[in-house]
Amino acid sequence: MDPTDGTSRRLDRATAWVIARPGKWLYGEQVPRSPLALAALASVAVPGLDVYDVLRSPHSDADFDVVVVKDSTGQRWIVRAPRRAAAGAALEAERGLLKALGRAHDTGLISFDVPRPKGAASMSGTDDGRAIVYSEVPGAPLMMARLEPGPGLAANLGRALAEIHELPPTLVEDEGLPTYDAEQYRQRRLAELDAGIHTGKIPPRLADRWERQLENVSWWRFEPCVVHGDLGEHQIMVSGDTVRGVVDWMDARVADPADDLAWLVASAPEDIVDAVVEAYQMRRRETPDAHLLDRARLASELALLRWLMYGVRTDNADVIADGEGMLADLATMLFDDTDEA
Repeated sequence: MDPTDGTSRRLDRATAWVIARPGKWLYGEQVPRSPLALAALASVAVPGLDVYDVLRSPHSDADFDVVVVKDSTGQRWIVRAPRRAAAGAALEAERGLLKALGRAHDTGLISFDVPRPKGAASMSGTDDGRAIVYSEVPGAPLMMARLEPGPGLAANLGRALAEIHELPPTLVEDEGLPTYDAEQYRQRRLAELDAGIHTGKIPPRLADRWERQLENVSWWRFEPCVVHGDLGEHQIMVSGDTVRGVVDWMDARVADPADDLAWLVASAPEDIVDAVVEAYQMRRRETPDAHLLDRARLASELALLRWLMYGVRTDNADVIADGEGMLADLATMLFDDTDEA
């Protein structure tokens, strides 16, 4: 879905979450590197890799060029090349984290696999960083329609989410990735809201709703943990009723576990959410968090604000207009026919 294609913008919670993910759409003017150029980098990064075929991946975005390379034995590899220096630095940090997560999988801390970095190659004539080559995670992206209440995939998904949140925080901290306590994270959200309010582009009733929820400190007494930070259906690879892998760890941090449930509460029916959360809570060692889903719903709504602010920061009129429209639709959905905020 292209958020600037001019089609109808009927907002449901799934659309709210998918639309508002900064950096996931190609608005820049930079010309992508060719798949053949990235395949050549893969051959340099992994000695002995005999490239047989190459396909551009749908995961290419404003920050990265991505291709899928198939070697002569039929094995598939992922090649990711940064398109700017900041993306290159993030890619290097993720590389270290993926190595640690791979060890966590091999020692049984997590049941699902992650992309395994197999090599890196410098890109001539650029300061953007290095292209990284990974082994492909097995499985296919999760489809929400496959989730059903009960002991199958929904329960397995809940357990996989719990495994992420039970990882030792040092695993993330040692890679220099962000770490927040609960109050720091609440203040961070408040600062995001304040910046949005100053644009004058947030419907007042939405701003009031979010401010009340952020100032309700009883919601924000959570135990920080390792979070993926960018979870959605495309990041979760499944086979049958099993979560086989989780990809795209560049936004990992120690923060609010509710962030990793935002996409679910935004798009799944209530009975599916209940099934996933029940399995999740059974696997967590922490005392159940009474406001976990409240914060997850708030995070899914604030994703629209971050999309708007992405447009403001990049001075992109299309993104700004789309963000304003989506916020207006969200306000209509929340407040039509009721005075309850």
